Amino acid sequence: MITDSDSSGSGKRTTRRRKTAHLKSVPPTLEHRQRLQQRCREIAAGLDKSSPLSKDEMERICRRLLDEQGDPEGYLGWTMVVLASAFWRDQIASIPPSRRLFLLPHCLKHAEGCPADYDEFGLDCKTCGACSIADFRGMAEEMGYRVLVAEGSPIVMKIIVSGYVDAIVGVACLNVLEKAIDKILAAGIPCMAVPLLSSDCRNTSVDEQWVLDMIKVPHVPATETTRTFVHLMRASSKLFDPAHLERIAPRVRSAGRIETSGKTDLTADPIGATEAIAYDFLAKGGKHSRPFITLAVYDAMTGGAATLPGGEEVVAGWSDGVKRTAMSIETFHKASLVHDDIEDDDRFRYGEEAVHVRYGVPTAINVGDYLVGLGYRLVSRETRSLGADKVADLLDLLADAHQRLSEGQGAELIWRDGRDKQLKPIDALKIYALKTSPAFEAAFFCGLRLAGEIGAYAEPIRTFARNLGVAFQILNDLKDWAGDSDNKLSAGGDIVGGRPTVLWALALEGVGPSERQELLDLIGDASKPIAQKLQRFRQLYRQADVFDKAERLVEKHRQRCQAVAEAIEPVELRRLLDYLIEVVLERPADQSAPVEVQTISISPLPIVST
Repeated sequence: MITDSDSSGSGKRTTRRRKTAHLKSVPPTLEHRQRLQQRCREIAAGLDKSSPLSKDEMERICRRLLDEQGDPEGYLGWTMVVLASAFWRDQIASIPPSRRLFLLPHCLKHAEGCPADYDEFGLDCKTCGACSIADFRGMAEEMGYRVLVAEGSPIVMKIIVSGYVDAIVGVACLNVLEKAIDKILAAGIPCMAVPLLSSDCRNTSVDEQWVLDMIKVPHVPATETTRTFVHLMRASSKLFDPAHLERIAPRVRSAGRIETSGKTDLTADPIGATEAIAYDFLAKGGKHSRPFITLAVYDAMTGGAATLPGGEEVVAGWSDGVKRTAMSIETFHKASLVHDDIEDDDRFRYGEEAVHVRYGVPTAINVGDYLVGLGYRLVSRETRSLGADKVADLLDLLADAHQRLSEGQGAELIWRDGRDKQLKPIDALKIYALKTSPAFEAAFFCGLRLAGEIGAYAEPIRTFARNLGVAFQILNDLKDWAGDSDNKLSAGGDIVGGRPTVLWALALEGVGPSERQELLDLIGDASKPIAQKLQRFRQLYRQADVFDKAERLVEKHRQRCQAVAEAIEPVELRRLLDYLIEVVLERPADQSAPVEVQTISISPLPIVST
């Protein structure tokens, strides 16, 4: 939750991250903590709660508070958590406990002798009474909370988007809160947290009375409501729930859907098998950020009612033509993933074997082609609901994006398969602008065109989408060096696959002649073990300051996005652009060492503690 934003009071927004360990101190005494908590409550009472409080706004307020109290900068992270909790308290109160998720950390358990086991959702607490977890959990369950003993990870956002809860209250250390809460707050999800008194992961402690008070927040009607993107997030995800997918984009063929060990039986009905595999893949995984953008832009340009209370009913009332257009963006994206995995020989997608690994390359190519056709069909048949002119414009937007994406991917493949591995950063960024940005641009433009004419929005939105896409791709490159649970299960896949990344270009540019030649020799050397090669690549990348330079490039493109957002109207669209900057350009893990990646699944039953 801590950024390097301007602290002079000028209001200028910057978002470059820095080392934040020195900003995570906890006030040493309960009296001191209570004094700052009370001041945060007083400040929160006077804030406008119609829209979520941004991190930069929180930091400015908390810096002034600490200056006012004569407290050190080191308490900044702790104070921001306390302020955010005070800001959201009334919204938490408006939500019944049965719709709240209570999140507890593993480290509150006793390290020695704990009888609990770990499952895919975290600690399966036995409520033996040996630690405070049992007390907190027992009280929360009595009130009707859903309880999860796990770290604040992406699983929390998945639970929210799945629709099982509407608010989060929890306990965590400042390190976890910094990583997990940013996106939750930006989305307008009511959230309260009590920070642990230390970040020691063994037998730590917490202000227990604060936790009990947080659990006991009574259910009362809200006097103010805060805008939230949750309804739109849920709507974009729901589009691809199997039952909803069947209704809004019904299958032409009903056979070929028999599953054997999680794999479609191609022999049951060969003609229907392609459709079956395509629909199965559409319903799996992904953040659905592109259909979310289309729906959210449409909402912003038609008054923003979907971000207000009752937004779920607002979205439900939209025409199927609007929803099918949003679906088409994701359908094209999924088609590109099937083809990209073949072209890049990526073995995994969404933590499972890729389509071509499961069914073979020829079948996978055909499934990708089918998804392309399905994407166009979702829009082309909406002339009655949307109008012929609008449908024609939408199809043109989608076709333009499709062509440019193919050009970007083609440029990558030609470089990958060529002998000359020289690459300049500017050329890598040009590939990114073609490979990644058009999908974002199409999502924006489709939302605008559904709501009316694109007109004067064309240039600023194109600029925003281009910079958002480029920055997103650079962050994806950085993420590749940490490994991830979305696509790849090991680090360094891009360099092993020979893909032209800006990191590679920065490395060539940043080292001396001998190291540059070593890089070129190393990438073409098939005799060395991959682990050994990756270790040396990482050393040379560090020597060239590649990771920091890439972060600075991300910051440059982020600032360009922010310049567009600050100048755009209406305010609902500006708010959306600010949110996308925050969540699409989420910072990666530290690239200093590979990260062991674990995949998780989500199910409503294990987290329902009733």
